[in-house]
Amino acid sequence: MEISVTADVFKLAQVFTISRGSRTEAKVLTVRITENGVTGWGECVPYARYDETLASVTAEIESVSGPVTREGLYTLPAGAARNALDCALWDLEAKKAGKRVWDLAGLPAPGPEITAYTLSLDTPEKMREQAAQNAFRPLLKIKLGTPDDMPRLEAVRAGAPKSTIIVDANEGWSAAVYADLAPHLVRLGVALVEQPLPAGEDDALLGMERPVPVCADESCHDRASLPALKGKYDVVNIKLDKTGGLTEALALREAALAEGYKVMVGCMVGSSLAMAPATLVAQGAMITDLDGPLLLAEDRDQPLLFDDAGVHPPQADLWG
Repeated sequence: MEISVTADVFKLAQVFTISRGSRTEAKVLTVRITENGVTGWGECVPYARYDETLASVTAEIESVSGPVTREGLYTLPAGAARNALDCALWDLEAKKAGKRVWDLAGLPAPGPEITAYTLSLDTPEKMREQAAQNAFRPLLKIKLGTPDDMPRLEAVRAGAPKSTIIVDANEGWSAAVYADLAPHLVRLGVALVEQPLPAGEDDALLGMERPVPVCADESCHDRASLPALKGKYDVVNIKLDKTGGLTEALALREAALAEGYKVMVGCMVGSSLAMAPATLVAQGAMITDLDGPLLLAEDRDQPLLFDDAGVHPPQADLWG
């Protein structure tokens, strides 16, 4: 069994801005695992918020030597490195067996899921323009998390009056700001608020009225995160780069649903290869947010199909 990792860069269709900064390209790592002439692959997106860099995640991947198993990968922490390795192993197993990954995992054949489309953080005027250009989309996601968010939210609603809106504050609000904004979120028809408070300060959500469902993102990584979320959140955002791969993502979904949470399936800004495994986790989710490829100016060969039905599961020549 041979394991290799390469860095790849995909240009974005336009500058993408959140409260933490802007980017013009997606930098990802591609892992390939080859055994007996068959190669499976996976992608991860190292994320600075979790103290990950391209170099540190590459080193983590290169510390692994074959033969490896999905169960054996749990010696690595949840995160980007384990994600790429885990997804590459799933792809390898599917190719060796001549079956699709969902058959190997005992899952029903997946179908398309309506996905959110993210509007970049900008001036209210620019965000209204973005919203109007994308008003045909049924679900829009707004990146907020600044002291003057209300004009932006008002502008997006004016630009896309019929779209469902979800809001991602990226840990940018305080408890007081969130409490002040909550009635306006209801008024403007916001369906979900993602991570309003910093992960280390979210105890403030205990006992707080939540007229709009609140989703844990930075506060939820894997199944070990669930006990600390009780009483604070209504929804958990499952991202494979946080869970450490499809194996844990499926387990987290099952555990979260069993504990009464609803599920959102999200992504970092990556290519169709990164989104492909997540389409399996997204089946039946309250919110699917797998728009990474829609933000790119270039993508993998045989990319995922996005149409009016949503994001479709991958063809076998892409992954799984």
